[in-house]
Amino acid sequence: MKAMVLEKCAPMETLPLKCMDVLDPEPGAGQVRVRISTCGICRTDLHVIEGELPFPGHPVIPGHQVVGVVDRLGTGAHRFAEGQRIGIAWLRHTCGKCPYCVSGRENLCENACFTGYHAPGGYAEYAVVDENFAYPIPDVFTDTDAPPLLCAGIIGYRSLKRSGLRPGQSLALYGFGSSAHIVLQVAQHWGCKVYVVTRGENHRALAERMGADWVGERVEDMPVETDSAIIFAPAGPLVPRALSRLRKGGTLALAGIYMSDIPEMVYEKHLFYEKNIHSVTANTREDGMELLRTAAEIPIRARVEVFDLCDVNQVLLKLKQDKIEGSGIINVRK
Repeated sequence: MKAMVLEKCAPMETLPLKCMDVLDPEPGAGQVRVRISTCGICRTDLHVIEGELPFPGHPVIPGHQVVGVVDRLGTGAHRFAEGQRIGIAWLRHTCGKCPYCVSGRENLCENACFTGYHAPGGYAEYAVVDENFAYPIPDVFTDTDAPPLLCAGIIGYRSLKRSGLRPGQSLALYGFGSSAHIVLQVAQHWGCKVYVVTRGENHRALAERMGADWVGERVEDMPVETDSAIIFAPAGPLVPRALSRLRKGGTLALAGIYMSDIPEMVYEKHLFYEKNIHSVTANTREDGMELLRTAAEIPIRARVEVFDLCDVNQVLLKLKQDKIEGSGIINVRK
C-alpha cells in the first residue's frame, strides 16, 4: 500500500514525510482492517513529526482521524461486518485493568497506545485497529464530514465537559481551528454565548460567519467575563490572560496535548475566587460515542478543505502556518 512515513523527527518546513510502498497490514485477533477513504489532519500530527512528543523509536505513519470501510476481519472479531463504515481515533488501546481504566478514566491509562504514534495511522491506504476501539460512523455524515469529529470533535467535547460549561452560560474560545469550530456548534446547540479570541484573520472571519457572539484578536478586548473558557492554542502565556477574563468560580480547560511554558501568575488576580484550571488528556471511548451522538443530532457540519495523500507535507505546513480554514481532510482514495 501507499503510505506517508516519518522516519525521524524534523521541522515541517523540511517536508519530512516520505511517500513509500509498504506492506498491507493484516488484522490480528480481535482486530479489523479498514480500507481508508479519508483522514483528517491535526496539530497533534505536527507535535509528533516535529518531536514535541517523544519519538517512539520506529518509523511512524501519522494520522488519527480515520474513516473507511471494514474489508477484513481478524480471528474472533465480530463487532463490525465487512463493508461497514467505521472510524479510528487517537486512543487505540488501554490495559483495561489499572485503577484508571476500571474507574472510567481510561484516557489516563499509563499503558495507553495511540493511533499514528505508537501504531500506524491514517496517512495510508489501509490500517488495522482493535474492534473495541473503533467507532461506527452515523449515516448523516459523509466521508468528508466525519474525520474532524474523531479527534477535533472528541477532544473539543471532552474540553467542554472539563470546562464545566452548562446550557445557557457563556464560553470563551482561545484559538479557532478544527476543534474550536466544532465546539462552537455544540455550545450554540446548548444555548450558550460564545466569545472567540484568535490571531488569524481568516479564523476570525470563519467564527463570525458561524455566528459567534463576539470575535476579536486580543484577550483584553473581550467585552465580558465568561463562565467557562477553553484554550486550544498551544501557548502557555494565554493561561493567565484567560484566567483574568473568567468569572468567579469559572473553569479554564487546556485542550492541547502540548503547550509552551505557563508564566508566573498572581494568585489573587488569576486563581483566587475559586477559579479552576483543568487540563485535558486524550479521551475515553465514552466521550467519543457521546460526541458522535450529539454531532448527529445537531447535526454538526465541519468546515473542511480537502487535499490529496501525496500532498500531506504541504498541507501540514499550511496547518502550522494557520492557513487552513476549519479542518484539513486527506482524500486517500482519489
